[in-house]
Amino acid sequence: MALLLSALRVLLGGFFALTGAVKLSEQISTPASEQMKALFVQFAEVFPLKVFGYQPDPVSYQTAVGWLELLAGVLLVTGPPMLQKISNLFLILLMMGALFTLVSLEESLSTCIPAITCLGFLLLLDVCQFLD
Repeated sequence: MALLLSALRVLLGGFFALTGAVKLSEQISTPASEQMKALFVQFAEVFPLKVFGYQPDPVSYQTAVGWLELLAGVLLVTGPPMLQKISNLFLILLMMGALFTLVSLEESLSTCIPAITCLGFLLLLDVCQFLD
């Protein structure tokens, strides 16, 4: 069981580190980076704190999410157990925000499936770490 949890942690951490890096650098994948820029303009429009009068700049929003994904992904793989739990929590919150954003934009279910899958695996990892 511990080996499966370690493998899941490494896969999730690597995935989030890579997606964070793509959001931060155009050199990894120029088409993906351009697509992210366009998406974050839409994401900023439905930002959850907009009801309180705060709407982020799309570029700053993309940069903040990219750094959070990159750092949390790296810590999920290489950090000590306490930092792994904290980074897992941050990624769970990030995926909940992503789902809120996609639902607010009235995206199709097929568009939401990656975020739902990642959230499910992160929650599974969290529950299994709690039980261990």
